[in-house]
Amino acid sequence: MSEADYKKALKILFKAGGFQFPFSETIHEILKITIKDENLDFIMAFENQTSQTMEQLKESSGLSEEEILEKADALAKTGVLINQPNRRGVMVYQIFPLHRQFEYIFMQKLEKTEENYKIARLFQKLNQEQSELVQSQYDGMSAALKRMPPIDRTVPILENLETGEETNIIVNKELEVPTEKILPTQRIRELIEKYDDIGVGYCYCRQHQELLGNPCKQIELTPTCMTLGKSARHTSNHGFSKLVSKEEALEILKKCEDAGLVHKAYHKYGDSSSEEVAICNCCSCCCMTARNCLIFPVVNETNYLASINPDLCIGCGTCVENCYNHAIELNDDNKAERIEEYCVGCGICAYHCPENAISLIEGPRMVRMLPPRKN
Repeated sequence: MSEADYKKALKILFKAGGFQFPFSETIHEILKITIKDENLDFIMAFENQTSQTMEQLKESSGLSEEEILEKADALAKTGVLINQPNRRGVMVYQIFPLHRQFEYIFMQKLEKTEENYKIARLFQKLNQEQSELVQSQYDGMSAALKRMPPIDRTVPILENLETGEETNIIVNKELEVPTEKILPTQRIRELIEKYDDIGVGYCYCRQHQELLGNPCKQIELTPTCMTLGKSARHTSNHGFSKLVSKEEALEILKKCEDAGLVHKAYHKYGDSSSEEVAICNCCSCCCMTARNCLIFPVVNETNYLASINPDLCIGCGTCVENCYNHAIELNDDNKAERIEEYCVGCGICAYHCPENAISLIEGPRMVRMLPPRKN
């Protein structure tokens, strides 16, 4: 197939959402691996409608049901589309945004083969190209950041590791919260209890960096990130994750908390009033929503802000070491200070503080961050 065919395929993937960027040789190489020449005709069937039933696909693609099932299964296994029944039980085939290919490929356990090293290098090169694009449009990105919706929501840890006591919560009485706003679940254990189907796979950010020779500094590469409900059924059906019990999921989450990872919930359509579809457990050295790893502008929704009591702080630096966004530093008096604009209210600092010197101020916030300017 020609380069023009793959350019057209990319435009179709962009219709499903996600950040749009120019076609490049890097993208061409990735799509030749994830879509393959033999499935391009099937992708073209989604040009006018990114979500279709079997009967619609028969008409739009001109393929038989057997051919559609074969191609849909192959593309689902590389994160190009999702095939799931809707509420009426009708199977629906929906194209995913391009970034889902990265997430799903690196969510499954990958052997250290030359083929997998190659695709890791290709996605690294794509990240570099996208970073250069963001830098070239930095002023526009800065303006757009104010209007961007959140990509994820922080679910805080609300206890102390050493004592097991509940983290002190300070209610921001000056903040007016709209009465019609339904606050999503703030406790990770309550979130897990909501779902009967929980799939656990590898963190795609950490596994990608592992293949590039940059293993995570906080936790060994094990399955830590979760899909929920319908997403869990999809990822487990195609080998991206393994279904686990609620008890097993909670054990994994505790291990992540002890390692200083941050719970991030992802919602359907990016709307926190909708159901959760995934939980990522993010580190500060690999995960691309962390301040030191940013490529794109990122907006995080949270309901908390760390508050440090200088009278209790002994300047041990534990919170500085564990802070996900490097939003805490020691001042001239050897006391910890929090930088509000970077704090996502994850509670990691309060969880690990040996002196119980950190509380959380309650109140909805948006944390908006740009990657550092390079020129």
